Amino acid sequence: MIRAATPADIPAIHTFVRELAEYEKAPHEAKATPDQLHEALFGEHPAAYAHIACDDTTGDPVGFALWFLNFSTWRGVHGIYLEDLYVRPTARGGGHGKALLTELARICVERGYERLEWSVLNWNTPSIAFYEALGARPQDEWTVYRLTDGPLGELGARA
Repeated sequence: MIRAATPADIPAIHTFVRELAEYEKAPHEAKATPDQLHEALFGEHPAAYAHIACDDTTGDPVGFALWFLNFSTWRGVHGIYLEDLYVRPTARGGGHGKALLTELARICVERGYERLEWSVLNWNTPSIAFYEALGARPQDEWTVYRLTDGPLGELGARA
């Protein structure tokens, strides 16, 4: 079962973010607080959206997808950027990840968005195999760049 997240899901989403960071071997980088997640998802100007995967028997949350809109100047329309996709290890193989991606693809089709994009760590071969089985293809010609912490502050201070 997939459903849109509600404010009551913030504790679960926060826990899932922490669990995902552990899985990706970067727990020290997951600094978001429940209040920040609440503001981003349900504040006056939401910047992101989330869907929850629930266990079909118990109804308990077992995973989530957190996403936001991007825009393609080449296509001239919005798309979805999937920031996080996570299903608890005990629920993997139950179709929850596929159901979350299917829901995001449905939203894209319904709204006329032409892309559903995300990043995956190069070492995460189980996820890569899963994504490729769904028809997703890596964009090898692009390299992701990021400014954070000191370099971001230093560049921003030049303005």
